[in-house]
Amino acid sequence: MEPVMKIAETYRKIRKEVPENVKIVAAVKTRSPEEVMEFIEAGGTDIGENYVQEAEQMYRELGDMAKTVRWHMIGHIQTNKINKSLELFDVLQTVDSVQKAAAVDVRAARCEGRVVPVYLEINIGDESTKAGLLPEFDEVLKAAEGIAVMEHVRLEGLMTMGPVTGDPEDSRLFFRRTREIFDGLRGCSIPGVAMDTLSMGMSDSYRVAIEEGSTMIRLGTVLFGAR
Repeated sequence: MEPVMKIAETYRKIRKEVPENVKIVAAVKTRSPEEVMEFIEAGGTDIGENYVQEAEQMYRELGDMAKTVRWHMIGHIQTNKINKSLELFDVLQTVDSVQKAAAVDVRAARCEGRVVPVYLEINIGDESTKAGLLPEFDEVLKAAEGIAVMEHVRLEGLMTMGPVTGDPEDSRLFFRRTREIFDGLRGCSIPGVAMDTLSMGMSDSYRVAIEEGSTMIRLGTVLFGAR
């Protein structure tokens, strides 16, 4: 059995190690409510879930504590579950097309005054098994401009997974390319777009991601231990 404070101590250690401007999102897929509570009690502010059903259950089991953190959708967004996603999540990190953003916009319009922060997901490795826009600047710019005119969706950043190879250095050039796209979009100063967040880097690669400009890392195993 793990020491009670292990998760808290690990989080605080990582929080001291990474720059203040880098936000830590706890990837809590398959984790217990007790583990997530310890993360929150240690000062954690952001939770990432991959599936709507798991997020719904976790939200319920955390009780009042669930309302003290920001919830991020970090898994694939299914169109038929957008309504439920909007009930649970504060941020949708995995919008992979203008069409998906438009579907969110339509549903968010039914919630009076709701404007949903979203990130465009970039398939930086052009992997057939992963969702996301191809890492071509003109295509990403076109998508950003399409989202910019939506009233109930606000584009606030980019998100990428990066190929998983076992060696963090293998991700460096992919992260660097994502940062270049991010900087290019910021330079365009698109009205209605706040390109503030670059979400890239996970347990095995977050240090490299930060070196390459990430402002948000999504950590699971390194925080909670092996599943």
